[in-house]
Amino acid sequence: MPKTTKAKKKVAKPKTKVVTKPKKAAPKAPIKISKTYVPKDNEKYMCEKHKVFFRIKLNEWKKELVKANNEALYNGSMDDNSISADIVDQASSYTDKNVEMKAINRQIKLISEIDKALMRIREETYGFCLDTAEPIGLKRLMARPIAKYTIAAQEKHEKNEKVHADE
Repeated sequence: MPKTTKAKKKVAKPKTKVVTKPKKAAPKAPIKISKTYVPKDNEKYMCEKHKVFFRIKLNEWKKELVKANNEALYNGSMDDNSISADIVDQASSYTDKNVEMKAINRQIKLISEIDKALMRIREETYGFCLDTAEPIGLKRLMARPIAKYTIAAQEKHEKNEKVHADE
């Protein structure tokens, strides 16, 4: 009787994949700038130093406005001459309060614009025109940190507002 040999079947072992987790970048240490730091044109536009500088500048401006508004509201509620018997004094007091409230409302709108600028810093869009995506420029941002448009785009917006206001 002939010998029968059993053929060994090769069993393919499933290959195990080694999954490596992507290495997380080491958390960046917050960039610190000196109190006398001023953004320079020879630095990369909107580098981390620029963002930190404008974030600090915007936050300080916001704190000043909030403090001034709180003082104005507190002091405005303290001196109430509207109870005066003289109608001229009452009218004068009413006018003063009206002017003061308009100033406070303007400052509240400005605080809102500061908050939007801070949001653009977080979103990495700060310093770039909302219309053209071109750099706004350091000089313009130093003069008006809440600027959203390049000078050309701002002029175009103001011209459009004037045209629509005339209609």
